[in-house]
Amino acid sequence: MVRKALIFILILIPFSQLAFLSVANRVHPIIIGLPFFHFWLLLWIAVTPLCSFLIYRLQKKQGGLD
Repeated sequence: MVRKALIFILILIPFSQLAFLSVANRVHPIIIGLPFFHFWLLLWIAVTPLCSFLIYRLQKKQGGLD
């Protein structure tokens, strides 16, 4: 039951960034030489596959994948 809840949370994490997209739509501050909006997108490009990998590992541990 706990693993299913964790999988559900990991699925929701990438979609949650859409709710904060209007907050991130600004130029300043500059992070790593990028405007904040570009940094925000780059961050989520890295976070989304990480969440997918963790979901895969959890399902594999449950025996859901062959």
